[in-house]
Amino acid sequence: MFPEVWSCVLYSLGLLHQAIVPCSYPEQLHVNTVDRQQYLGTWYFKAAVSRREDEIRTFRALDNTLFTMEETDKDTLLLTGDMRIGDDCVKQTWTYRIHPDREDLELEGRPQRRNLLFNGTWADCSECIIFQEVEPALNESGSEDYLNRFMLYARRSDVSSEVVRTFLENSACNMLKASVTLPQEKAFCK
Repeated sequence: MFPEVWSCVLYSLGLLHQAIVPCSYPEQLHVNTVDRQQYLGTWYFKAAVSRREDEIRTFRALDNTLFTMEETDKDTLLLTGDMRIGDDCVKQTWTYRIHPDREDLELEGRPQRRNLLFNGTWADCSECIIFQEVEPALNESGSEDYLNRFMLYARRSDVSSEVVRTFLENSACNMLKASVTLPQEKAFCK
C-alpha cells in the first residue's frame, strides 16, 4: 500500500512542479507500433542524464561509443556497442524483445527494466533518439526508481553541440541534473 500512496504523492508533486515551472518532456515512441526500420543502423552515443550521479558514472570512462541496431527477427532487436575506453575497444551486445501488448522494449535478462524510446525533438534534433532506462527499486520501501536515466543518440558523430546543450537544458528543467557528455577525442572502434 505504501508504494502506491508514495507513487501518487510523487506524481502529484510532479504535476505541481510542471504547473509552476513548465518544462518540455520528450515525446515517447511506442515500440510496438513504430516503424522499426527507420531506427535500424548506426547511432552515436552523445550524452546521458539522470537525477543521481551513480546512474551515469559508468559512462564517464567512455571516450566514444558507436552502436549498431539490427533486427534479428520480427520481434527481436540486437544492439551492438563498440565502446572506446582509453586506448581499448570493448564490444558488448544487448538483445531487446518487442511485445505487441507493451510500449517499451524488454531487455533480455532484465525483464523488470523498462526501456523507452523517444523522438529527438526534445534535443531539437530530427536525426536523434532518446532512450530511457527505468528499473524499479530493489525493495518495496524504495522511494525512487533504482535506475532512471535518459541517453541521447545521434545518427552522425559530429552532431551540433547545440543539440547536446538543448538536451542537457531540457533535462535539467526536469530535475535530471547529473550529466555526462562523451568527449569523442579518439578514433571510433569498429
